[in-house]
Amino acid sequence: MTVWPSLSATGFGRFWGRLFAIEAGFRLFGVPITVGRIMALVSIPFMLALYFLMRLPRFPGIVIGFANPFCRTYRLTNRRVVVENPFGGELKAVTLDRFDSIEVVVEPGQVWYKAGDLVFRQGATETFRIWGVPRPETFRQTCWKAHMSYIGVQKAKAAGVAV
Repeated sequence: MTVWPSLSATGFGRFWGRLFAIEAGFRLFGVPITVGRIMALVSIPFMLALYFLMRLPRFPGIVIGFANPFCRTYRLTNRRVVVENPFGGELKAVTLDRFDSIEVVVEPGQVWYKAGDLVFRQGATETFRIWGVPRPETFRQTCWKAHMSYIGVQKAKAAGVAV
């Protein structure tokens, strides 16, 4: 499973997310006109630039050019969770046996995007964190199921049941 981080993975995106969530306003012909919606319209050029900055793997071209450090994906394999550049450059990873709980932390500004950070913990120690995951509970459940399967296979191997 591969997930692209949302705009809320950046401080700039979280700042705008806090503004978008402002509900103060009025209704005009049954349509809510809020401060947050007006800010969303005003921010379109800035947010489009941020979106493409986070999606284009290289500048000035997609295939040729300098590697973009802001472009990354989160990939779950059958052995680990990996933060990587789309052209295969692994930035960091955690194996599925290096955590025993996964916590969803929703920071201010991420609520509007329906995103959050996933914190992987071994006891009380944070072993890994990925930022701005869209629909974090879905990805958390998938990571947890992969973790349980991986641990189950390791236990079966240790017991001599599996090869």
